[in-house]
Amino acid sequence: MEEIPVEITPRAQQEIAQIIESKKIPEGYFLRIGMRGGGCGATGFSLGFDKPSESDKKYVVGGLEVLIDKRHIMYLLNVKVDYEERKEEQGFVFLKPTEA
Repeated sequence: MEEIPVEITPRAQQEIAQIIESKKIPEGYFLRIGMRGGGCGATGFSLGFDKPSESDKKYVVGGLEVLIDKRHIMYLLNVKVDYEERKEEQGFVFLKPTEA
């Protein structure tokens, strides 16, 4: 299988696995990583669970099956998905490498 264009840290993989179990994500749904549009041309990253579509590529990371829409792959190259816990907040973060 092809190498996934994004990295999912072990901590994020663990949290995703816990969500799948605790929220009882049904069979046939997979982790989806992608882009979402916003007003005025703003975009951001998205993470959720979905069924596959014809425009998806499927990858496996740490035992997790991941869907990425083919149109989003170029925007996700070298992005790292991590899970952070801070004093007043916790959640998934998307880290892009700094450009030289």
